[in-house]
Amino acid sequence: MKKYFDISLTITPNLPVWPGDPTIVLERVNKIEEGANSNVSRLVMGVHAGTHVDAPVHFLPGAKSVEGLALEILIGPAQVIQLPDSVDVITSDVLEDANIAEDTTRLLLKTRNSALWQEKMPSFHKDFVAIDASGAEFLVKQGIQLVGVDYLSVAPYKKSRPTHQILLQAGIVILEGVDLFKVPAGQYELICLPLKLGGSDGSPARAVLVAEF
Repeated sequence: MKKYFDISLTITPNLPVWPGDPTIVLERVNKIEEGANSNVSRLVMGVHAGTHVDAPVHFLPGAKSVEGLALEILIGPAQVIQLPDSVDVITSDVLEDANIAEDTTRLLLKTRNSALWQEKMPSFHKDFVAIDASGAEFLVKQGIQLVGVDYLSVAPYKKSRPTHQILLQAGIVILEGVDLFKVPAGQYELICLPLKLGGSDGSPARAVLVAEF
């Protein structure tokens, strides 16, 4: 028996985006009720909106872009760890105490951020929980290949570069903006499929966790 958790955010114009990034436009441009042959919509958004992956070129000039990310990393066993609400920054000490299984290569971190996506009219929060440089170095030493976080950046606000560079230089795929609110801690199968955008530094993704009972 399997249970599926859709951990992707729903893309709407009301979804918060990173300050300075393009706002989301999703609008019907051809309408059957107005005489069109079919309904057709237009979508305009940045590649780092909603649930998305970061490619190395996002912070490493000349590095791999999103279409080069390996499916073998984007799909496979994953562990969801729930961190206490008291955690403000995910440091190496926090991760050391998080009971990460020795064979974990895909790690999703559930924090108090997940509750923010339940707001009726969500807004951008600058005080989100994220991974600092020491936490990033811990993940590299741990052999993590993919790390997912429940807000729009893996790194603290205004401190983006160190964490991203450490992870991306090590070849770790970064999955940002996942919604883990209804997901219990435990072991899952992750299916994460970003759009195959040529030369892009990131891509929106549909991400699903599968639990087996």
